This record gives sequence, structure tokens and C-alpha cells, in this order.
Amino acid sequence: MHVVHLETGRHLYGGARQALALMRGLRTRGVLGTLACTAGSTVGAEAARLGLVVRELPMAGDLDPGFIGRFAALLRELQPDLVHVHSRRGADWLGGRAARRAGVPALLTRRVDRAEGPLARLKYRPYARVVAISGTIRRQLEAVGLRPPRLALIRSAVEPALQEPAWSRERLAREFSLDPRCQLVGCVAQFIPRKGHAGLLEAWRTVAAACPQARLLLFGQGPLEGSLRRRVRALGLTGSVVFAGFHADLASFIGRLDVLAHAALEEGLGLALLEAQAAGVPVVAFRAGGVAEIVADGRTGCLVRSADTAAFAIALGELLQNEVRRKAFSAAAWDWVAREFRVGDMVEAYLTLYRDLVETPSR
Repeated sequence: MHVVHLETGRHLYGGARQALALMRGLRTRGVLGTLACTAGSTVGAEAARLGLVVRELPMAGDLDPGFIGRFAALLRELQPDLVHVHSRRGADWLGGRAARRAGVPALLTRRVDRAEGPLARLKYRPYARVVAISGTIRRQLEAVGLRPPRLALIRSAVEPALQEPAWSRERLAREFSLDPRCQLVGCVAQFIPRKGHAGLLEAWRTVAAACPQARLLLFGQGPLEGSLRRRVRALGLTGSVVFAGFHADLASFIGRLDVLAHAALEEGLGLALLEAQAAGVPVVAFRAGGVAEIVADGRTGCLVRSADTAAFAIALGELLQNEVRRKAFSAAAWDWVAREFRVGDMVEAYLTLYRDLVETPSR
């Protein structure tokens, strides 16, 4: 079986990393894969580094209808059995239509927690299957008319960390000019409105006053970075907040954090939360979107009502001040991910869908 995977995002954010993990897992099961991606993207560069087959195409985003013809031409050249569309940025609208034009069955994985209007029915029409990565997204897809067996649920997955992180605690602190004795709280998210950084900073003002040795490292990039830096200065938090930049190698050091803080107001599932727990890092997060499906409240982390920054500050401050509880959460987090969110299970679930579509294309 040969599957063409379409990922038009330019950066190695969570969805793109899941697509590459899936391709690698499928390769071990004898499934040929080709990644079709945006020319010049870091996604394509990483796929090539991993030894995956990559074909780059010009892609300008949602308003690039010419992509339909370019992608359809590639599909006619490659003659795959199936197309798997992974991203938004035009891929969801345009990828399915290109596959239909080339006469190749297609499925789409939706990763975004956002209700859609009636026009969404047109978007999903070319897809033989649509996969939600969380129950929240599945309910949103049901609201626009999708039903099993055309609609499936396959959650994201990660490999649990089986060894010490490559970076020591001292190296992590040194990298960001911090005292290694500080408590380190990380936030891994793009600087965009739905990731909730503004609320996180409001909560952090309270936490920083109660825990003066704590430091907040903001890992990410995005259009809101300038305004967030100004907000940090306005709140008097420059001594306790670090803009740590975007890092594709989080696995090298995420296990050295004391807590992962996640204040997203909308979240399809939250891959960074899975990755943190897989490394034994407890989580404090808003109960938004699919987050409650991957963080076991009271066992691997603390969940609070969405947008309640006061409750978020209390939960984060209490966890930082309770080492015994942090250690208990840490041990439970690793076990939770190792049992419930295995990459092998995700790969097998997709492979079952693929075989169903390839063997019974009339469906």
C-alpha cells in the first residue's frame, strides 16, 4: 500500500510531528509513504532527515485554489492507493478536492477545537473518512452531519520517555540564564490568541508573588510575541518570565521541568501535554477542548475551569509548593501515557482505516 500524506504547515508544530510519527510507524508495517508538503518548510526538512520520501509543492495557504491542480498532478504521477490530509492551512479544503480530481480515495484528520458552520459540509464532502483526535472534535463534526463509519476517533499518541533527558537540569538553566535551583514551569504553545498566554500571565503574577524562586519559560513563536513581551513588562514580570523561543527538540529537556502550564482556551487535544506527561512532568491546565481526555485530573495534573485565571494560579502555586504531590503526579503521568496513548496503537488504528478504504473503495 502507498499513502500520500499532505501536511501544508510550515513549522514542526504538534500536528506535523504526529504526521511524521505516523509515517514512521506505518513504514515499519510495510506501508509506503510520501510526504507532500510546502516548499521550504521545516516539516519537509525534518521528514527528509528521518529518511522519509518528500515531495515539495508551492502552497500559499487557504486562498490558493491553484494548489488543487498542482497536488492532483502529483497524485496522478505517484498513483497512490490513498491520500491522508493532516493539516489545515488550505489542505483540508483543497487536498480532498485534488484527491477527487485524481481519482484517489482520501481521509482527513481534524485536530482543531473549533465549531464550524454549515459550509463545513462542503469541506468534508470529498473525504471517505474524517478522523477526530478528541471527543470534543468528534462532537463538533457530528454537529455538521458526519456520522460513523465515515467519522472515526483516533487520539494523538507519543512514545513515553524511557531514559533521562539529554539535557541536565543545569544545562537547561544555563541555556536560559537561570539559577538551577529555581523551579521551572514551562508553557509550550504558539503565540496566538486561543493558546491563552494573556490569562497565563495574569495567573503568573499571583504565582510569582507566592513562589519567588519559580520561573516561567514560554516556548513558542507567533504573531502575539510582541504584545506578550509588553504585557510582561507592564505586569512587572520581566525577572520571572523567559521567552525561550521555538524548539523542535523539546524531548531533549522537557523532562527537566517541574510543571507544564497550559492555559489554552481552545485545544483539540494538546500534544505538548502528552509529551510532558510522557517525560514525567505534571500538568496544570484549563479544562478546554480535549485536554480533559489526556490529563487525569488529580492523578497526573490539575485541571481548572476554562478561563478561570484565579483558580489556575491557585492550582499552579499549590503544586509548586508541594513536592510530594508533584512526584506522585510525575510517576502516574508516565504510566498513564505509556498505557493509554501509545504510538503503536495509533498506527494500527489508522492502518485499519486505510485497509478498509483501499479494499472497499465504494464506501
